Amino acid sequence: MASALTVLRRLYLSIYNWLVFVGWFQVLFLALKALKESGHEHVYNAVEKPLLLAQSAAVMEILHGLIGLVRSPVSSTLPQIGSRLYLTWGILWSFPEIRTHILVTSLVISWAITEIIRYSFFGMKEAFGFAPSWHLWLRYSTFLVLYPTGISSEVGLIYFALPYIKASEKYCFRMPNKWNFSFDYFYAAILALGIYVPGSPHLYRYMLGQRKRALSKSKKE
Repeated sequence: MASALTVLRRLYLSIYNWLVFVGWFQVLFLALKALKESGHEHVYNAVEKPLLLAQSAAVMEILHGLIGLVRSPVSSTLPQIGSRLYLTWGILWSFPEIRTHILVTSLVISWAITEIIRYSFFGMKEAFGFAPSWHLWLRYSTFLVLYPTGISSEVGLIYFALPYIKASEKYCFRMPNKWNFSFDYFYAAILALGIYVPGSPHLYRYMLGQRKRALSKSKKE
């Protein structure tokens, strides 16, 4: 029974990882194609559908951690996925005025390369039980460049979206109301920017620790 469950778990995770890999590969292909043919102003429109699908699929990784399908701690998975979903839906999808900014291109390309490597790595591990050493190195090394470019793009896009957030008052909830509660999306965006200040270095250090452990373990094997 246990072995059957293990097979089903690996089969499910393999299919999940390879499907999301295909989604991110499509995002990268369309982004580079639009960048070459039309310029950075058209990148978002070219990648919107696969980007929304591929990024939203990452919600499953929180569930995977909660029910023990994977060993990744939810405490590290949740902020990463939460910030990505916030940018995807709460900024880019919600405020079209920001979609033509050049930082959208750097964001999408940074995310896509990172996720193509990550999902194919775990897809290989689940499907075949191993991944080549070069793939392991890419999985735990490319973030050294792509994490700073991705985070910088995220912070920049939130900042440049602030005037549009304030002017539109989208997602704001004003008093008086029967719940005696108010919410201002503009100040929530400012709070999000504030969280990036301590959060980003902490997460980067965590990833450096992961890299050190993974590569040292690989050398021993």
